[in-house]
Amino acid sequence: MNRGHVFLVGFMGAGKSTVAQVVAAALQRPCVDLDSQIEAGSHRPVSQIFAEDGEEGFRDQESQALTMLEGQTPAVVACGGGVVLRTQNRALLKRLGTVVYLVVTAEEAVARVGDSATRPLLAGSAGSLAATSLLAAREGLYRSVADVVVDTVGRTSEQVAAQVISELDEVEA
Repeated sequence: MNRGHVFLVGFMGAGKSTVAQVVAAALQRPCVDLDSQIEAGSHRPVSQIFAEDGEEGFRDQESQALTMLEGQTPAVVACGGGVVLRTQNRALLKRLGTVVYLVVTAEEAVARVGDSATRPLLAGSAGSLAATSLLAAREGLYRSVADVVVDTVGRTSEQVAAQVISELDEVEA
């Protein structure tokens, strides 16, 4: 198995954080959630960072958190949905490990996320419309960086994790 990180990317609600925990346990690797690291480092929830620093301020912190993984013990990393928006992040993901794109539809993402209060980009009554437009804008970026693509729609996190592990065995063999 490749000694680099395993990065899970995809839209919010794709199950990155949950699947990362299952995959990390199976591979006996640390599990890192980039959003949680950012929250711990800034002592604020993501929603507050967005409110106070704007999306650009959050993206700066996200890039910094990703960069800090360089040279660290290989982990399974749940990335925020927008990590692929910056060119330098996409290059770093590819250089530091294997990238797994967890696919979800906008409708399923909104259903899974539920309360959009913790998801600043989905806040408000137009959350579903925002999800459709954001996902459409990001889809190509997710696919461009992915070594592995796994569909999550209608599947449990355990089923998705099992496929991720199987695909990693093939890609990293």
